[in-house]
Amino acid sequence: VKTNNTVQKMKNTPDYKKIYRDMIALKYPDKEQLCQPILSKKQIQIMDVIRLDEILSEKTDTEQVRNNQKLKAYDLKAIRDILQFQKESGYNNRQLAAHFRLSRNTVSRWKRMIENKS
Repeated sequence: VKTNNTVQKMKNTPDYKKIYRDMIALKYPDKEQLCQPILSKKQIQIMDVIRLDEILSEKTDTEQVRNNQKLKAYDLKAIRDILQFQKESGYNNRQLAAHFRLSRNTVSRWKRMIENKS
């Protein structure tokens, strides 16, 4: 028996595996082997989605990349994962922002937000 909380959570979470499998089959069949290790996981996390996006994105069209950046949204777990990645990698805010194609202001705002929640 599923609780309302479980059902609600399921409705709010996209099925990333299905989305990326369909996208790869339609647009990027040549990159299927590169994406297979991530898609074979039981559950895909937000960091996996970011990695799939990096594999599939064609960095030649800067206007498209810029427009895609406007559409990205990160939940609290993703923000914590990204900030944890920063600690583990020894990146400063500028390096982290460049790595994930974020603004430095976004990284600073996330750090303040996490500090206030602690």
